[in-house]
Amino acid sequence: MPPQPTVTQIRLNNITTCLGVTANTLKILTANVNTPFLATILNTTVSLLNYIQTVKQNKNTCIRLMEQTDELLNGLISLHIKSAEKQEFPPSVLAHIGRVTSTLHKIHTFLEAQQGGSRFKKFFKVGQMATLSKECEVGLQQGLDFFYINTANITTDIVEMQKNGRERQQEVLDMIEAMSDTTTSDRGSFTSGVYSNPNYDSSSSVSMLPSAPKIFHGRESELAAILKLFSLGSPIIAILGPGGIGKTSLARAVIHHEEITTRYEQHRHFIACDSAATKVELAALIGVHLGLKPAKDLTHPVIQHFSGGTPCLLILDNLETSWEPAESRGDIEEFLSLLTEVDHLALLITMRGAERPAKVQWNHPFLPPIQPLDQEAARQTFIDIADDEHDLAEIDKILSLADNMPLAISLLAHLVDSEGCSSIFSRWKEEKTSMISEGYDRRSNLDLSISLSLSSPRLQSSPHSVELLSLLSVLPDGLSDVDLLQSDIPIDNILGCKATLIRTALAYNDEHKRLKTLVPIREYMKKIQPPGEHLVQPIRKYFRQLLEFYVEYHGIQSSSATVARISSNFANLQNVLRMGLQQGHPDLANSIYCTCYLNNFSRFIGYGFIPLMHQIHDLLPNPCNHQLEIHFLAELFSSHYYYPISNPEELLSQAMEHFEYFDDPDLKCKFYCHVADYHSYKQKFSAAMDFSRTVISLATAAGNTKRHAQGLCQLAWIECTLGDSTTAQVHAQEAWMLAKMSGDLWREAWTLHIEATCWSTLGNYKQSILLGNQARGLISLCGMTGGDLDHTIMNSQAGFHFEKSEYLEAHNIHTRVLQEASVDHNPYNYGRALLNVTGTNIFMGAPKENVLQNLDTARKIFKNLGRVHEQMACDMLLASLYLEEQNFLAASTTFQKCIESSGEQNIEITSYCLEKLADLSQWDISRRGFLWPTLFLVHSLKIKERLGILKGLQFFGDFFLAQNDEATAVILFTVALEGFTQMDVHRSRAECMLQLGDISQGHNEMLKAVELWEAARALFERSSQAKQIKLADQRLSSVSKEIVQQYRSNLACSETFNALSGTAEDLQDDQFDIGDLEKVDLNDIDGDHLVNV
Repeated sequence: MPPQPTVTQIRLNNITTCLGVTANTLKILTANVNTPFLATILNTTVSLLNYIQTVKQNKNTCIRLMEQTDELLNGLISLHIKSAEKQEFPPSVLAHIGRVTSTLHKIHTFLEAQQGGSRFKKFFKVGQMATLSKECEVGLQQGLDFFYINTANITTDIVEMQKNGRERQQEVLDMIEAMSDTTTSDRGSFTSGVYSNPNYDSSSSVSMLPSAPKIFHGRESELAAILKLFSLGSPIIAILGPGGIGKTSLARAVIHHEEITTRYEQHRHFIACDSAATKVELAALIGVHLGLKPAKDLTHPVIQHFSGGTPCLLILDNLETSWEPAESRGDIEEFLSLLTEVDHLALLITMRGAERPAKVQWNHPFLPPIQPLDQEAARQTFIDIADDEHDLAEIDKILSLADNMPLAISLLAHLVDSEGCSSIFSRWKEEKTSMISEGYDRRSNLDLSISLSLSSPRLQSSPHSVELLSLLSVLPDGLSDVDLLQSDIPIDNILGCKATLIRTALAYNDEHKRLKTLVPIREYMKKIQPPGEHLVQPIRKYFRQLLEFYVEYHGIQSSSATVARISSNFANLQNVLRMGLQQGHPDLANSIYCTCYLNNFSRFIGYGFIPLMHQIHDLLPNPCNHQLEIHFLAELFSSHYYYPISNPEELLSQAMEHFEYFDDPDLKCKFYCHVADYHSYKQKFSAAMDFSRTVISLATAAGNTKRHAQGLCQLAWIECTLGDSTTAQVHAQEAWMLAKMSGDLWREAWTLHIEATCWSTLGNYKQSILLGNQARGLISLCGMTGGDLDHTIMNSQAGFHFEKSEYLEAHNIHTRVLQEASVDHNPYNYGRALLNVTGTNIFMGAPKENVLQNLDTARKIFKNLGRVHEQMACDMLLASLYLEEQNFLAASTTFQKCIESSGEQNIEITSYCLEKLADLSQWDISRRGFLWPTLFLVHSLKIKERLGILKGLQFFGDFFLAQNDEATAVILFTVALEGFTQMDVHRSRAECMLQLGDISQGHNEMLKAVELWEAARALFERSSQAKQIKLADQRLSSVSKEIVQQYRSNLACSETFNALSGTAEDLQDDQFDIGDLEKVDLNDIDGDHLVNV
């Protein structure tokens, strides 16, 4: 009889089944909504399902935690079902979901620690497991309280649990289906599209056709769509869009198109309807154009004329004048309906707005509202008016003022033609749209064109719409529906106001469904009706809540949705904060906090230092707000990469004084960590380590896991920089454990990056690259791809490939960083990326002109930023270029100057320059001694850099070979070759093989020489070394074809490596084991030629 399952086993089976159903429901939910943390919660739940089935200890505790977790997750699912119409949650709700995520990470860590052979066990101290279990239970209870779930009602009945799970899954599916229907409906109710830019118009004559537009770019797709509708019969078409977008120009292009003139000949009518306010007046205008006899109402005569005539085209331009007023709208729509009943009459209207008149069967597909010109078309329009003598960057800047709006482009281009770009930039700062509003009609006066739209009866019927438009004037990023609803802006029926602005084309929905308005309209509204503080303050408060939420949960997996939400409001944030950063402003303190948070966000996503930070120092409140000042000082120290600090000791002294007025261990840890990082960058390692240890001490006393991990990371990085890789790895692994326990994936990625760097110092590049890839995966989950840490890791990854002489891979990675960096947002990162790309270009033999141009650009960037070390790096690469060109004197002088300037302050530059000077193969070896190889080897031994030690031995091999001491040279080349092979460093392996091949040739061992040269050639090819490939080919071509053929037919690759391995084993008797390189006494190699320096 089989054994009966225990109660524990039954509970385990039940919760595994039910949690599986919940995970499936979460998977469906995650695929269809964009709630922050949801993907993290799903991934953690799936992992928990695996762990719960294999726990070895504390099974009952784990099962209880899982039962409560299942209820908690179902509460989260129910929250989405109840809030289906909102789709996105306010920051206060997101904060609760963030805490749920942190709790799940702790549960995950607890269950992982219960597995057999868990890596965590060695990290936990006595009592830490119990503490972690307690934290899990407290976190679960807080989450259940938020979702109003009574733990006493949590069921363990498997049937009921499965029934509840299936019901919730069906509710989620129903919700998603409803969301899909709503989305489709929304898509059909308003044609989304970006409305922007005008062309100037035609003659206002009623008896002649206007001329064809002489300057007409970027409307090819719209024109083609209209002509396609004409090919199907007599179409009814509406050209919609805001004022100045080019509706009339498009209509003029249609009426003069060859296909239209051939089809309708003289039966084409273009009626400018600006002056018609009613149906009667509109019919009268058409009647005059047709030559009808005047009458009180020409409606029916006009219809009769078209009905009894030949096929013709009627264009009614600017029809909104008569259609806008509510009292005349019905009559106009009725008149249009009568016109469309004439089968052979093609009707085309142009109207401001995004709404078509009713009672008319418009042809499908609808022509979308006219969009702004694309950049190339806008440039061509500008050049056609103002000529092409202007700098392209200046042209693009002018176009940005116009927002690619044709009318604004035309007016600005004419001004540029007479005044020049610089004059226009200066005038725009003061005059804005007034400078292009001196004409007398809508086609030559931008302000008049905008004011006509503002006087629209549709807009006047919704007075609060103007308030929303006023607010949008300071929000260049626009607002999503979520922003509109969650920011509590005091505007009644705000979505109705949004609809009114879209209908009148004063605003538009962009491709991301954000409500925006064009630059000229924003500038006009800021001039005539800027938003009041009662409108700006709620949106500022809302933005601060988003930033605080980001700061608190920075590093949590799948915070990408939050990052995207803030990024989409980045310019908005700066504008509303600028308004709050005013002396005496009631929201000044909050604006300063928020500016610091935004700068923190900007740094982490790769935008760099925001200019608003410069304003804060002179605005700090009086009396002093000590905590606020510490926040500001901490952010200054953390931004030192982008904004050099001229008075660090003074700022540190100020901070110490502020700390006397309050006790906040977390803020102290944060501040000291930034100060430690600053001192580390300045190569003041002793001070940096002291501050890092202070952070660890404070965090440990306060039980602050996050800051503890931060302090350990900082300490590990300093130790790694100083060459103490073993200790650095220990501290990095401790930090990794703490980061994992607290769910801080950003910090976890940082610890992996430190470990990867340590492994590279030890020569294990394969492990370094693996850890780097894992770290980037974590960064991606945090939504920080393209940010500071991501680029730092990518640069390191490229460095690992570079050390392996995989220059093409390194170049590609550096190029990606350069493409993602912004010279405007983050000039420091851009300059570093440009420098790195240039470095690989030199090794790959790029043209001299390209290298010099890149170095000049990078040098200017770093000079403007006051970055001395980076300017020195430019000199270092310039010296490399001199060396490639065999300008030995300039190369040697420049390298030595770099060494003198950097010394021990920049180990990276010193190592690079010493290696170049020590590599005798690149110099006139007859005039070089052993000084530089000796200095390089001693330096590499001192910093415990394994690759440098091996290269030092290789360079000594070159020296002894030049001295005709082949025996010593062979030993050194072979030892170095074995090390390079273990580390998989291609170029250095090839160089050793090339020399050993030459030595074999000298001893008439031709098969062995060919073997080595063939292998060297393949490795030179792998490292993109064209010159060295030629050298190998020259050697191979000097050997008879019979010998080469004999080698290629008799020797396999395995025999090559066996031969090399056998040689290395023979050398063990000579006590040159690769693991004992640091113990080598250079005097023992050849006392007659080498002095121990």
